[in-house]
Amino acid sequence: MTFYQSQLHKVKSECYSNKEQLKTVKALRNYLENSYYDDLNLNTLSKKLFTSKYHLLRLFKKYYGQTPRQYLMDKRIEKSKQYLNQGMTVTDTCYAVGFESLGSFSTLFKSRTGKSPKAYQKEQFSRKKLE
Repeated sequence: MTFYQSQLHKVKSECYSNKEQLKTVKALRNYLENSYYDDLNLNTLSKKLFTSKYHLLRLFKKYYGQTPRQYLMDKRIEKSKQYLNQGMTVTDTCYAVGFESLGSFSTLFKSRTGKSPKAYQKEQFSRKKLE
């Protein structure tokens, strides 16, 4: 075994020491990817994955660098941009990505993108016209 291979093995064993943990975290991420529009919370997610919500929170943060809630919000904003680009109304987009309040959606969208959803949509349509 070369020095490089031994160092790689060492890092791998430190970072990914427990395959079951990794499997659980990947399952959570996949669930969030495919169910971003549902009303999700840590209690629900932990029951689905048969693990403590605090343990799940720590694991997800360890492997992905953010909490499941932060990941979910990022996913919802990403999807809302796609819907707005496709011409969906702001209200329909809000509910399609899982928000219950138009105000909270608009506030979060503006804080993440720097523009309101309507301003973002107008800007995207302007860009398409120029192309």
